[in-house]
Formats: sequence, structure tokens, C-alpha cells
Amino acid sequence: MRALLLGINYLPEETGIAPYTAGLAEYLADRGHEVTVVTGLPHYPAWRVFDGYRWRTWLREERNGVDVRRRWHYVPGKQSAVRRGLYEGTFLLTGLSALAFPRPDAVIGVVPSLSGGLLARLAARRFRVPYGLIFQDLMGQAAEQSGISGGERVARVVRAAEGWVARGAAAVGIIAEGFRSYLESLGVQPARILRVRNWTHLQNRTVDRDVVREQLGLPHDAIVCLHAGNMGHKQGLEDVVECARWAAQRDQRLLFVLLGDGSQRSHLEQLAAGYALPNVRFLPIQPASIFPSILAASDILLVNQRGSVRDMSLPSKLTSYFAVGKPLVAAVQLTSEAAREIEASGGGLVVAPDKPKVLLDALQRLADDEELCAQMGKSAHTWSAAELSKAAAIDGYKQLLTLVLAADSRGSVAAETLKEVEI
Repeated sequence: MRALLLGINYLPEETGIAPYTAGLAEYLADRGHEVTVVTGLPHYPAWRVFDGYRWRTWLREERNGVDVRRRWHYVPGKQSAVRRGLYEGTFLLTGLSALAFPRPDAVIGVVPSLSGGLLARLAARRFRVPYGLIFQDLMGQAAEQSGISGGERVARVVRAAEGWVARGAAAVGIIAEGFRSYLESLGVQPARILRVRNWTHLQNRTVDRDVVREQLGLPHDAIVCLHAGNMGHKQGLEDVVECARWAAQRDQRLLFVLLGDGSQRSHLEQLAAGYALPNVRFLPIQPASIFPSILAASDILLVNQRGSVRDMSLPSKLTSYFAVGKPLVAAVQLTSEAAREIEASGGGLVVAPDKPKVLLDALQRLADDEELCAQMGKSAHTWSAAELSKAAAIDGYKQLLTLVLAADSRGSVAAETLKEVEI
């Protein structure tokens, strides 16, 4: 089989969706299939192009048996609807070069970005082959819910484009069950929608807790409340800083650590500095080799989202959080995908978003109850082992690819052909 994957995020990005796109591509390559990936310049979560890739317009790499073609695109340092449009549009424009590649047997688009889905439909039409989509986020919902300036004004246009690409797909993979009703409302046939999962890709912990804390300058006796990952609009981490402000007065045991990068990091640093908070630390993105040890050296893992975020995404950080066996506290909409996943795992507390004092109450509850922390940490780890293994996740992606390969160029699948397809 010759497969063409299209999506703006790929290794060496180590967070977000890049590891999952790469994992699928490398699995297919390991099975002897010819895999080409058209992707962007690595830039996430810092929203700055990585060193070694700046000022490059076209680049071809071989990564673990996968032919990776990188294309230039605009990378916005700050987020707005206009800047996001340029981000999407420039990758769509440069990604059209894929239409000149050798004819694939199947095309897979990864959303986000929306341009990955648009390119998949255009490539499938050009080559007269079926295509599938993997929805890591819902872009129409994201435009409305994420808090990006001007997002609500363009949400209708984004939904229309999202529906156009999804309706033409032979199979649509969703990483969260809550995505299903939205896609069905756009006209996607229910039988074409499959649940797929991201998996835990965390390495084993290699560094002792006390050593990690010493290296990072974190007190050994502090109760470390860690948020790891993107610091963007939808995370609403201003509430975590505000929670830390209240904690400085109510409970000095708690130390808030924000690890990662993103479009709002400098704003958050300025906010914490303005309050002169002694209990807030910012850490840069850490190497994958030590990241699991940092998670394990923490006491409580944080998830925070704006109250407007409901069903647009499932935070990718959860796969790492669950694996290390630490309790979680999530300040998210109670009906959100993050809340559903955490409640299903039994690994943490879910509280209402946009209420820093309520978040602080939950953190203090765990800080005062070692037995509850141990119970939740064990449940999270058990959930990770049972539900988030790579082997189980790949089985879901294989089902999606089977549907795509069994379809005709219009996306119709004849049931009798499914038995003839082997991935």
C-alpha cells in the first residue's frame, strides 16, 4: 500500500498531536507500506519555528522509514482569527504540492489543522482514491470556544469547510466520543464515524524524585501542582495564577509549576510577576528523556480550560498524566471531553472552570488526604494500562484504514470488500 498523510504537526514536535501522527505513519512503514507525510515546519507548542528549520521553504527528510515532506507556512506568535487564517491558508497553499506526487492508494488527513483535511479531500479527488480523516480537535467548535480574538465571527465559515471535508471521507476517526454528534450534525453518516484513541507514549521514569526537584530548583517539601503542556487561550491559565495568589494567603504548602510554552506564556509570566507570587514557577519545555520523571516528581497534575471549552478537544496531556499514577485536578466544564475522560478513569477531581477559589479547595482537599491521592493515582495508572496502550490504539486506526481502502473514490464501502483488505 502507498499511503499519503497530510497534517501540519509532526516530529520532532514532542507534544500535542505530532507523536500520534508519527506513530501511525511509522507503524505503516514498519509493516512494509510506502508512507509519505506532508507536514509543516515544527513549531508547537512554542508557536516559533524550531532551530534548524527556520527560513526553510521545502525540506525532505527520512524519519524511521517515513518519507517526510515539509512545507513552509506562516506561524503566528500571537493568536487571532486573522493570524489563524494565515496559518491555515499558507499551509494549504504550499501543501498543494502533494497533488504532484505519485498516486497513493489511500489518503489520510489530520485535523487540526483544518488545512490537513482540505488537502486530503483535494488529493483524493486529484488521484481518484478514497480518503479518511482523523479529528484530534473540532475546528468549528474551537473557533467558537477557544477564546481566540475574532474566533466566533469565523466559526460558521470554519464549520462549513469542516463539514465539506468530513462528508466526503470514507471514514472519520474521532479521539473523543463527544465529537460524534457534532460531525453527524454536519451531515457525516454515522456508520463512517469510528472512535480511535491516542495512546500513552511516555517513556519510563528514569530520575529519582528528589534528584529531579534538586535539578529544577523545586523545594523537596512543597506540594507541587504541575500544569504541563501548551499555554494558549483555551487553557485559561490566568485562573491558575489567580488560584496561586489565593494559595499564597491560605496554604503555603502549594507550589504551582507551569511547564511548557505557548502563545500566552509571556502574559502569564507578567501576571505572576505583577502579583509578586513566591509560589509560581515557570519551566521551559523539557527533553522527553526527563519529562516522565518530572511528572512523577509532582504531587498533583493540573488540567485547566476556559469555561467556554466544551466539546472541541480532548487534552493530549491526559495520556501522559494518567500513565505516571498521580492524582489529577481538572477545572473544566463538567460536560467536557476532559471531564468525561477523567471521571471514567477515576484518577482525579473535576471542578467547575473559571473559579480559582474552587480550584484551590480541590487542591487543598488532595493535599490533606494522602490516601485519596494514592487511590486516584492508582486508578489513573490502571486506566492508562487498560485503555491507552499503543497496541489497542493502533487497532482502532487499522479499522479506519480498512474502511478507507475498501471504499471507492466517492467514499462508498462495499461490505463484501472489507474481508479482502489487510493492513
